[in-house]
Amino acid sequence: MRRSSVLPVWLALALLAAAAAPTTLRSEERAACTVRDPLRRPWFGDLHVHTRYSLDASTQGTRTRPSEAYAFARGEPLGLHPFSERGEPGRTVSLARPLDFAAVTDHSELFGELSLCNTPGAPGFDSTVCVIYRGWPRLAFFFMNARGAPRFAFCGEDGRECIAAGRGPWREMREAAEAAYDRSAACRFTTFVGYEWTKSVETASNLHRNVIFRNAAVPEIPASAVDALTPEDLWDALDAECRGKLPGCDAVVIPHNSNLSGGFMFAPEELRSGQPFTAAYARRRAGNEPLVEVMQHKGDSECRLGAGTTDELCTSELLPYDTFAGRFSPFARRDPDPRNFTRTALGAGLVHQVKLGVNPFRFGLIGSTDTHLGTPGLIEERGYPGHGGAGIPIGETLPDSLLDPIEYNPGGLAVIWAEENSRDALFDALQRRETYATTGPRIAFRLFAGWDFDASSCGADFAARGYAEGVPMGGELGAPPAPGSAPTLAAWALPDPGVADAPGVPLQRLQIIKLWVEDGAAHEAVVDIAGDAANGAGVDTNSCETTGAGAAQLCAVWRDPDFDPGEHALYYARVVQNPTCRWSTFACNAAGVRCEDASTIRAGWEACCDDAYPKTVQERAWTSPIWYSPQSNEESPRGR
Repeated sequence: MRRSSVLPVWLALALLAAAAAPTTLRSEERAACTVRDPLRRPWFGDLHVHTRYSLDASTQGTRTRPSEAYAFARGEPLGLHPFSERGEPGRTVSLARPLDFAAVTDHSELFGELSLCNTPGAPGFDSTVCVIYRGWPRLAFFFMNARGAPRFAFCGEDGRECIAAGRGPWREMREAAEAAYDRSAACRFTTFVGYEWTKSVETASNLHRNVIFRNAAVPEIPASAVDALTPEDLWDALDAECRGKLPGCDAVVIPHNSNLSGGFMFAPEELRSGQPFTAAYARRRAGNEPLVEVMQHKGDSECRLGAGTTDELCTSELLPYDTFAGRFSPFARRDPDPRNFTRTALGAGLVHQVKLGVNPFRFGLIGSTDTHLGTPGLIEERGYPGHGGAGIPIGETLPDSLLDPIEYNPGGLAVIWAEENSRDALFDALQRRETYATTGPRIAFRLFAGWDFDASSCGADFAARGYAEGVPMGGELGAPPAPGSAPTLAAWALPDPGVADAPGVPLQRLQIIKLWVEDGAAHEAVVDIAGDAANGAGVDTNSCETTGAGAAQLCAVWRDPDFDPGEHALYYARVVQNPTCRWSTFACNAAGVRCEDASTIRAGWEACCDDAYPKTVQERAWTSPIWYSPQSNEESPRGR
């Protein structure tokens, strides 16, 4: 019998998607990657990492260099200096699985000041500030952080001494990123040059942002919050010193910890002018800030039960305060502002779009750690070594105690869908928002939106059909093809396979979160589309043994039954695992704490028995949204 000349549907779709996939534009010289997939792969990494050059890390005792942080991300072991400085034996940690990419993002504001304070004979070395820094580091943490602008007197006229001294750490960060970047055809590991712009307002309300550059073409001096006082100033500096000055230079700006922003991160007014958003501002913000970090050591910023939502899963890794001031003073604590959370901001962005024609909060989602120990990707609950920044101070805690405030957590990961593991391919994906966030597990997660997906989409050709017939996470859904059409969302998730001594955890349920604008206000709906919340999964918190069934894969197609083609809307997906023990439960159990026996609750372990904090956690992942506009013609340039 003669073989048919008709291609199978899945192969035809794959070839169509491959032909339609844009070729990665090269902004740098490097070998072509041997592994390249036109249907894209998930690459796991960490874009929020601090080392010795961050004030809050160094005052905790961290001595890790950027090069050591990148080596750790590639799988090499690292000795944690803070533990040995407390008089304990040095502890060595390592990743069970290397990361695919990472960026060291030290705070740029005090690069020069710390360099001078650590260099005998340098201007300012004998100043009161530097003496405090070296002798009473925890006091220096508060004193130097509170300074802001103008710079300390020892920095000299216009801060020249400190600006000049700051070139050293910045140069080392750049050189470390370049040395660790795999430019060979193997493409095993990608680094990005980056830093953190660290700005707070009022009661230490967080406006911090990470700046991630496309390649090695970066400014000689990073724009810090000492000189660029507002996010608008930061964008101006990137336009002037990067995009408008250096060939090939580009950057994305990633806000983080909106849960600690006191309502300011997503406020409806510009910080610089205090004026309500304009269309030009909205376009510029969306272009500069295509992503938001939704998960890290200092909590989950997706949503909070009672703060604008009734979603029962908005109870994970929440802090008892909504500004940094609340971390250190119970008198500064207050009910969290709903505007602190990304879901509220995404809804507000739709409302802005109705009013302005442009959405300022058109952002995708990533996670990261915010480690201040120089340990990118160290997200395991068991053995969590602590945050190392604004956590428990070295020398101010007992060696035998919890290593972090109990409200902190091991952080998350950034996941990027890209054709290959190179700077250009990953950066392009960051810009188009084809990213997702996890609370740590390496869950594989995809979302497409179209008009004609059906149950058969959950097959071997899932990605090929998704690209050929719809748009991926981060994208914009086009106009309905016919009256009565409604968006169909195809979501697929695989659990983290785990490693030999830490097997993966089954998935429990898969959800679609829809936001839309009706009568001038944002509304939300949370819909379970696969899995079972009542699957009987549980945890014995004394042994951390898990019970109950779960899913080895979840895939479903959901058609929006309430779609109104005249309303602005967005959709994103969330998947949760079966419950497991939280880091604090592992630590408390290992220390022999039994809350029913007061004799086991030693000093330093009291938080183990604080009922305000859960003993279990449901790890999860969130996709970036897909947007629908009645007229899908919104532009997204930076508005330069």
